[in-house]
Amino acid sequence: MAMFTDQLSQVLRRLGRAPLFTAVTLLTLAVGVGANTVIFSVVEGVLLKPLPYPQPEQLIGVWHTAPGIGLKELNMAPSIYFIDREQSTTLQDIGAYSGDSLNVTGAGQPEHVRGLDVTDGALPILGVAPALGRLFTRKDDSAGAPQTVLLSYGYWQKKFGGASSVIGRSITVDGKPREIIGVLPRGFHFLDQQDAALIVPYQWDRSKTKLGNFSERAIARLKPGVTMEQAGTDMARLLPIVLRSFPAPEGFSASLFEKARISPNLRPLKQDVVGDVGKVLWVLMGSIVLVLLVACANVANLLLVRVEGRRQELAVRSALGAGWGRIAAELFFESMVLGVAGSLIGLAFAYGALRLLVAMAPTGLPRIHEIGIDLPVLLFTLALALFTSLLIGSIPVIKYAGASVNSSLREGGRALSQSRERHRARKALVIVQVALALVLLICSGLMIRTFRALMHVSPGFDDPDSVQTFHFYIPETQIPDTQRDRVVRMDQAILDKLAAIPGVSSVSFSNSVPLDGYDTNDVLYAQDHVLGEGELPPVRRFKYISPGSFATLGTRLVAGRDLDWTDIYQKRPVAIISENFAREYWRNSNGALGKRIRVASTDDWREIVGVAQDVHDNGVDQAAPTTAYWPIMQDRFEGQKETLQRGIAFAVRSPRAGSQVFINEIQQKVWSVNPDVPLADVATLGELYTKSIARTSFTLVMLCVAGAMALLLGIVGIYGVISYSVSQRTREIGIRMALGAQRQTLTALFVRQGLWLTGIGVACGLIVALVTMRLMSAILFNVSPVDPITYVTITACVVGTAWLACYLPSRRAATVDPADALRSE
Repeated sequence: MAMFTDQLSQVLRRLGRAPLFTAVTLLTLAVGVGANTVIFSVVEGVLLKPLPYPQPEQLIGVWHTAPGIGLKELNMAPSIYFIDREQSTTLQDIGAYSGDSLNVTGAGQPEHVRGLDVTDGALPILGVAPALGRLFTRKDDSAGAPQTVLLSYGYWQKKFGGASSVIGRSITVDGKPREIIGVLPRGFHFLDQQDAALIVPYQWDRSKTKLGNFSERAIARLKPGVTMEQAGTDMARLLPIVLRSFPAPEGFSASLFEKARISPNLRPLKQDVVGDVGKVLWVLMGSIVLVLLVACANVANLLLVRVEGRRQELAVRSALGAGWGRIAAELFFESMVLGVAGSLIGLAFAYGALRLLVAMAPTGLPRIHEIGIDLPVLLFTLALALFTSLLIGSIPVIKYAGASVNSSLREGGRALSQSRERHRARKALVIVQVALALVLLICSGLMIRTFRALMHVSPGFDDPDSVQTFHFYIPETQIPDTQRDRVVRMDQAILDKLAAIPGVSSVSFSNSVPLDGYDTNDVLYAQDHVLGEGELPPVRRFKYISPGSFATLGTRLVAGRDLDWTDIYQKRPVAIISENFAREYWRNSNGALGKRIRVASTDDWREIVGVAQDVHDNGVDQAAPTTAYWPIMQDRFEGQKETLQRGIAFAVRSPRAGSQVFINEIQQKVWSVNPDVPLADVATLGELYTKSIARTSFTLVMLCVAGAMALLLGIVGIYGVISYSVSQRTREIGIRMALGAQRQTLTALFVRQGLWLTGIGVACGLIVALVTMRLMSAILFNVSPVDPITYVTITACVVGTAWLACYLPSRRAATVDPADALRSE
């Protein structure tokens, strides 16, 4: 222990006598280790850590596929849920769920909160134990049962001050009083759903359930020892029973569901939660590892210079009997001190960066609340500390702790100008730095090209930052279904009030606005397209709109006309379709006008009166869905005598969109018509657009930061090599100048030396990039992983930057005074 303390004090004294070297080394290592710790924390929290539920390996996500209608992914339907729960032999239980938006009234100002609809088994499947009260039972989930609700822990604290007396009290949700029966535990998060304030039971009526309505998500827990394949076989066995047990909806036949060829598509629940973000995270992890390697190469270069200055000391110690092993151990010990200290500083950086990352909560990053500094992350950081210490220490040890150190005793002062052999290690490290920096910069360049490609995709709407949106729901307790026209007239009255706000140029409403995540889809028949035996029409996206919706969003009408209020109130059988739908069926937009479409056999045929520009409703990186636009209120549609959209999204175009003053004015105008309904999901269309490309933006920023760090470290390495070479060859420069060498010639000599290293590094980097960039193809958009523009541009930038890094220290060679240079030696 005394020997360790003595060694440590000697190392600290040496490092203290070189504060600039120590500071640069620690900062370089801290940045490399800290960045790796941050990304590994995300990878571990999102991808590697098991789900925070009991026996997570038994949890599965229950999906279906329907190749007959071209759907690879189909949600759960109530009819399938009932049969699976009642007759499955492989499941402990199955539960359905979906996100919701709920209005809380009767206790001061109306409030909109996030909700979660669940069947009674969904929470027990995840092993949830209430913090207060109880969970739902089958009685709560039965049709006609008293209305109940669960509170989240946060909402309980905020709304009721954490009072235990809340159990049994009533709260008005969407116009209906509900009894509070329980409070969920603190810190509970339901899968990847946004945290809900209220959880309510579905209360499906089995006797009224029909086939179809694939709009729910489902989870299940396997019985012990059951595999997912066995569960899939079991649930496939039950699907024909579903078709025999429930009737088809009005206007549809059971043969339609048979022709769809529905089958189970099960997967681990963790895959449902994580999604496809894993590809992005592994690319980021790989890029940050490269940054660490560049940082280690940079520090190793610094240590080579530092040990070079101690060659005489090490040679003397070797001559006095110090063995190779002892000298190597001391050099490794100093590297270990630097590596551990740099890693601890990096860990502190990572802690702060992770808190910032979690606070920002990037869109598309699941399990954000499970990311943090835990034991696996600490062990990873420890491993990094050991790895960096060994890596940065091994090169100086190999270079200077061997037999060659004795040659320093025979070298006079004038013999200290470096030979090519002694300079080789530093050159090799610079080549590695340049190569790795080039790979990272090409990676960043491809993401920049992807981002530019996304920006050049027309989303199907104009100037989204000038469109204010919000959702609004009128419950049946306010206006019964027997007075459906009143709902639309109330919506129109609100529209008129909003249109009168100064600065508003247009207002409209529909069931959803682009990119808000609300969508409905169904099969759609065209009267002039006869289907073959066993053939079904493709599924189309459905939108329900008011007049002026396209003008407000800035979506062009390619052909025909918009809807008008006469169409709405007289319930005319008309429709508008998207341009890609028109091209698919009728080759062009004008050819679609006058054609007729419908959904169910009992529906009226509806005339296509307009064709609208394609809208990328799922994000600009996804193909625009083929869409049918229907009037907000209709008769004889989808097998129903009357249909009406109670939940709608308003769009208000104004240059004032996004300002809090404007939002307050909108709220007051809405409440002047209906004071009992709060606004939900208030956002500009521009904010929804930015959110839709948030993952790409996050990846772009991270890769650009990694590339910039690697380039900076690589350029510092080149600068250091050339600068050190100039300082060590002062005598040679003096002799050359005394013999008539021109200053420009000397400068060019050192620039060529640096560019030669850069060229080798660039060549190596291009080879590595061509091999590895194909791994990025999954996160690129309209850009080839071997895009020549990116490769040429990045290579030119690296060479240009390297030239500058070579030229600046090389200019010193031209300022050497020959007489001083000769005397200094």
